[in-house]
Amino acid sequence: MFILAGLAEIGGGYLIWQWLREEKSIYFGLFGGIALILYGIIATWQVFPSFGRVYAAYGGVFIVLSLLWGWGIDKQMPDMYDIIGACICLVGVAIIVMPRV
Repeated sequence: MFILAGLAEIGGGYLIWQWLREEKSIYFGLFGGIALILYGIIATWQVFPSFGRVYAAYGGVFIVLSLLWGWGIDKQMPDMYDIIGACICLVGVAIIVMPRV
């Protein structure tokens, strides 16, 4: 669910960016808005018991997906610091989603 939510959020933001910053068609903005609404819905499908924990864990996944999006779509390869930061975020995600005893 985190990956699907991330793709909807990043994709929606990217489409709105294209519309407003790159002067693409208003349809980019429309589809971007729809994707962002879907992101809000997809995020509720997580199995965590609390909103805060879901969004904290998702935040780390979002960072990694954003770097991958930049690499794949914008052709901006992450540097060593991006990769180290993303790994630290994933450690945080693992701790947050770790089952409690």
